[in-house]
Amino acid sequence: MKDDHTHENMQGMSHADYQMSQMSGTHQGMDMSPHTRHMPAQSSKPPVHGRHNEQMVSDFRRRFWISLIITVPILLLSPLIQGFLGLGNIIRFNGDIYLLWTLSSVVFFYGGYPFLKGLFDELRSAKPGMMTLIGLAITVAYAYSSAVAFGLRGEVFFWELATLVDIMLLGHWIEMRSIMGASRALEELARLMPSSAHKLMPDGSVNEVPIEQLLPGDKVIIKPGEKIPADGTVSDGESSVNEAMLTGESAPIPKSTGSKVIGASINGDGSLTVEVQKVGKDSYLSQVVKLVKEAQESKSRTQDVANRAALWLTIIALSVGAITIFIWLAIMNMDFEFSLERMVTVLVISCPHALGLAVPLVVAVSTAISARNGLLIRNRSAFEQARNIQAIMFDKTGTLTEGKFGVTDTIILKPGLSESDLLKYASSVEVFSEHPIARGVTASSVDKFPVENFKAIPGKGAEAMVNGRIVRVVSPGYLRENNIQVSDARIDKAFSQGKTVIFVIVGGELVGAIALADIIRPESRVAISKLKEMGIKCMMITGDNKQVAAWVSGEIGLDEYFADVLPDQKAAKVKEIQSRGLLVAMTGDGVNDAPALAQADVGIAIGAGTDVAVETADIILVRSNPLDAVAIVGLAKATYNKMVQNLAWATGYNAVAIPLAAGALYGLGILLTPAIGAIFMSVSTVIVAINARLLRVSK
Repeated sequence: MKDDHTHENMQGMSHADYQMSQMSGTHQGMDMSPHTRHMPAQSSKPPVHGRHNEQMVSDFRRRFWISLIITVPILLLSPLIQGFLGLGNIIRFNGDIYLLWTLSSVVFFYGGYPFLKGLFDELRSAKPGMMTLIGLAITVAYAYSSAVAFGLRGEVFFWELATLVDIMLLGHWIEMRSIMGASRALEELARLMPSSAHKLMPDGSVNEVPIEQLLPGDKVIIKPGEKIPADGTVSDGESSVNEAMLTGESAPIPKSTGSKVIGASINGDGSLTVEVQKVGKDSYLSQVVKLVKEAQESKSRTQDVANRAALWLTIIALSVGAITIFIWLAIMNMDFEFSLERMVTVLVISCPHALGLAVPLVVAVSTAISARNGLLIRNRSAFEQARNIQAIMFDKTGTLTEGKFGVTDTIILKPGLSESDLLKYASSVEVFSEHPIARGVTASSVDKFPVENFKAIPGKGAEAMVNGRIVRVVSPGYLRENNIQVSDARIDKAFSQGKTVIFVIVGGELVGAIALADIIRPESRVAISKLKEMGIKCMMITGDNKQVAAWVSGEIGLDEYFADVLPDQKAAKVKEIQSRGLLVAMTGDGVNDAPALAQADVGIAIGAGTDVAVETADIILVRSNPLDAVAIVGLAKATYNKMVQNLAWATGYNAVAIPLAAGALYGLGILLTPAIGAIFMSVSTVIVAINARLLRVSK
């Protein structure tokens, strides 16, 4: 298996992992799984995890402002600040050191609580990290300063302690706001569903009911401008439906009897009667929420590298901190206060906060981007591999083509007859037929002649009276039976390409031929061109015959194609391409292509429609648009680049910052205080957060 989606329990998580789990709603008691309850989207209240995120941001904000207010008198009471401002003789009084200690204690215990708790949690889980460093830094500063306040010879660190806590709280507050900005995908989806529906009762009356009461088979009426309450099929009415928030398709989609509709999409100007098919956990929206949640939870290979780097950085920081105080005390013969300040600065400035968030933030942002654009990622490891794809195999029908017949050629056999008139004659007759070929002909012409006396010619076509003349639209078999001879290179070419050819006879005279084939999506040519520009080999695998495959391949510029391949043979073809040493992606409809999707290094299900729970696919493209395969590769590359940038910044920054914090340039007059170290550490974290958010414009 590519990814068993096994998740660590909360106790063993690092602080960064914990924050990201809060963001994606995976903390205990916050399960959003649509398999365990109705979707939160069916309520107007914000999701539980959304409220919890807001509470976390609010908590950091409140602790920051209270601590900042208390910091003002701490600064005024600190001897060093008084001397710097010349206030020593103005605000000094008996017992001021004890007031300073009291105020600093409030900041330490109240403002520093998140870091002290993080220290305890990380040590308890035997995973020391960022919170361990922050907790140790403020604890050492507070303990030493408290001892001085009560009689130990030395200088107090209270102002550095207070400003350090303030800056750390501010950094966390800004960071959590950035994280929340990247986590809106689930919350936005959860708010899409309406709360009620107009249910059509058996007696013809209409009742307003909560959507939780809808069952498959029920009929609901959707008025103009309303949200559709459930997945279903239109049984009456015509309208256009806006599905942009669900599929990313910007243009409204025309809907009429028999059309599928998705719950939470917005009805246009017409009124629709819809028969409910899927509700609750089976609905499209529930499946999207599930997939987004899985994507945010699934392990990233790059994250494993970041986690190991963060652990080593913590070990290095603790070791350097210990070595720093030893060197300054024992070798450089500096006083304890100076040496302790150097150690505290090392611990603060080396906090691997930015490193811990380098990958999770990018994961959150890329997941949100993909969800909003109809690109649903189920397996992050496979998604990361997408940037290295060397060959991509497309199923033909429904992927590169639309899966329905359309006119490709019109062949005039009677001089003076226009192509538009030929199509108009044929479509006027075929409008009464339900055959797929007939529907393709009918769609080729908007204008129709008046028609009388339509009748089918069993197995051979149809005929009708059109403008007072008998018009027949027939198959080659009809011509053979009636000994009608036709010889034309254009018709022979159409047959050689595997196209279906029908003939039009007007008043007993053969006037033209129409060739039809599975319509190639206009986006397919653009998608193949862009993929080839990326150096990716483009191939097609189809059950159609060689003639059809060759025609489609030539039309869109494929590198290679495989024809006459049965569904159970497609996986073997994928293996064959993999045996050439290529990293292979398979793109198909996710049903008969399931074995091939599972075999491929990256399985991409396209044409998911309302059924997005394709268990064998790593990535699902909702819009049935081959260009989205290009978008996946581009997003995978942009995501990886952001991860690398963040990791490079987080590790490179520490390589420079730790020696400075230890006092390596003390001889040049460059010395960092714990507060300055906290500023640098917080800035590095914010830079990583902002850089992750910039993925929005570089995808």
